Amino acid sequence: MTDLNAGDRFSLSDRPVESQRGGWHCVSHCGACCYLEPDERDELDSYLSATELQQYLGMVGEDGWCIHYDRQQRQCSIYKSRPSFCRVTPQTFGVMFGVSADELPQYAAACCREHIGDIYGCASPEMDRFDRENDL
Repeated sequence: MTDLNAGDRFSLSDRPVESQRGGWHCVSHCGACCYLEPDERDELDSYLSATELQQYLGMVGEDGWCIHYDRQQRQCSIYKSRPSFCRVTPQTFGVMFGVSADELPQYAAACCREHIGDIYGCASPEMDRFDRENDL
C-alpha cells in the first residue's frame, strides 16, 4: 500500500472519507484509534501484511498507545506521514477489510464509536462530540 500525504492528488477512491461530501469524518483531539494494544485488536495479521504488522507493533508503546500519539495535545505527531493502515480511505479499508466505498462511512463510524466507547466510555464527551459532528 502507498501512504498518501496531504499534498498528494487523490482519485475518488483514495480520498480520505472525511473529505468526501456527506461522509463520516474524524473528530480532532480524540485519538481513540491511537490505542494500538495488540491484545485488543483481533486478527491484526489477517488484515496487515507482514511488513505492516511489524511496523504496527513497532508503533505500540509500553502503555499500548501509539508512540506517535501526543497525549497532551491529543493528536498524531506524524499525521501527514502516518502509515496507510492509519488512514481511513476507501482504498485502505477495501484492502484491509473488504469494505466498499459506499459502505465505508457507516463502517468507519461504527469503528470509531467502538473505539471511543472502549477508551473513553459510551457516555463520554468524546462520544457526544463524535455523534454530534457526524450527525448520529
